Amino acid sequence: MGNCFKLPAKCAHASSSLFHATRDTKPHNNNTYTDQQAPLESLNKSIIIDSHVTGNLRSFSFNDLKNATKNFRQENLLGEGGFGCVFKGWIDGNTFAPTKPGTGIVVAIKRLKAESFQEGVQPITWATRMKIAVDVARGLSFLHCLDAKVIYRDLKASNILLDSDFNAKLSDFGLARDGPTGDNTHVSTRVLGTQGYAAPEYVATGHLNPKSDVYSFGVVLLELLSGRRAMDNESGGLSEETLVEWAIPFLKDNKRVLRIMDTRLGGQYSKKGAQAAAAVALQCLHSDPKNRPSMIDVFVALEQLPTSKNIPRTPPQVKPDHHGTRHTNHPRKTTSLPGTNSM
Repeated sequence: MGNCFKLPAKCAHASSSLFHATRDTKPHNNNTYTDQQAPLESLNKSIIIDSHVTGNLRSFSFNDLKNATKNFRQENLLGEGGFGCVFKGWIDGNTFAPTKPGTGIVVAIKRLKAESFQEGVQPITWATRMKIAVDVARGLSFLHCLDAKVIYRDLKASNILLDSDFNAKLSDFGLARDGPTGDNTHVSTRVLGTQGYAAPEYVATGHLNPKSDVYSFGVVLLELLSGRRAMDNESGGLSEETLVEWAIPFLKDNKRVLRIMDTRLGGQYSKKGAQAAAAVALQCLHSDPKNRPSMIDVFVALEQLPTSKNIPRTPPQVKPDHHGTRHTNHPRKTTSLPGTNSM
């Protein structure tokens, strides 16, 4: 729901958004796989590795890689994953120029599938967004229900990984803390986290408890509903408006709550489900942590939401998004994508 894997960049292309899957011709990081591989030359005819290299790093052209692997012959295939195939190749140990098989240094060369390059984007469906929300709520519930509670502390879209079936998993536990024990209501710690996601009482006092995670989840749920980022950096003003500040007035008015919904969904969602999800988000974002639900309650509530039922079937239509950009909205079958998200 964003970037999904923080790996050293070779030829891979990543996206920071949870809310878009790419078209079948060129899906996402973190999107649809097919068995067919289009010629990589059509995607990048010259340099594969970033041209801004320094020191002893060597930049290889696509032709270099073709020569090193004998045009990616099947006999040199070492393995295959969601993003592409890994081939065995040979290069000269001194010049690093491609050599004939069996001569020089053996190297592994990854050839990306054409679908791994992002071009046009389509919004992730309503049902898939809610699936992501349920998976994240399940993960946080598990942490909070342990005998020794764990507070995740840094829930945000970019820490949510998506696999090829859109199953969401939490990553990066570097800021996680043990929760309060005994009669203690919180633990005191240095304020760390990400602006726009951190609970206000934690930012103000450094007091951390499981309800801090609940607030952050409310922000992520808002991102899934609206397609907006937690921080609005595109307002053009001197001050940044958080997603929560923008959405709260709508969340409190059931007649206007659907105005927060991502227009790129084209109305392809259950209105009752959207209103119920928005109500859950509002509870999670309560200013008083005592009035926020537990993550297990959130998980149960989201699991019961109507997702694909009673979704209106409207023809494709072009609508402006929140920033005036026009998008073609149309229903899309859920397909597989690599991981966000992203969010």
